[in-house]
Amino acid sequence: MTSPDTNTYPDFIRALPEIDTPFKGVRGWLIQGATNQTVFFDIDPVGEVPPHSHCAQWGIVLEGEMQLTIGSDTRVYRRGDRYFIPAGAVHSATFLTRFQAIDYFDDPKRYTARTGPPSAR
Repeated sequence: MTSPDTNTYPDFIRALPEIDTPFKGVRGWLIQGATNQTVFFDIDPVGEVPPHSHCAQWGIVLEGEMQLTIGSDTRVYRRGDRYFIPAGAVHSATFLTRFQAIDYFDDPKRYTARTGPPSAR
C-alpha cells in the first residue's frame, strides 16, 4: 500500500534509509552501493537549489517539472525526461511543481543516510 503523499513510490522503496539533506521539502530514499548511490527523490516546489557541483549525476523524471541549469544551459525537464550532469559541472535547479525522480550518483559518498525520525512533509 502507498500513502497519498508519496504515491509514486511503493512501501518497500519508502522503507529504504532517507538521505540527510539541508533542504526543507526535499526527501530521498537511498540505495547505497560500494562505488555509487541511487536516490528516489520526492521534492516539494521549494524553489531554487543554489549552484553547486559534485560527482557525475544521471536522472530520470517520474513526475513534475524542474528547471535545471548546467553551466550556461537551462532547460525544463518533465515526466520521462533524462538528464546528465558531468562530474564537477556547476548546476542549479528550480522545482516548479512537486517533483519526483530517480537519480544515480557516481560516488558512494554523495549523500549520507539520515539518522533519527523520518523527515516531515
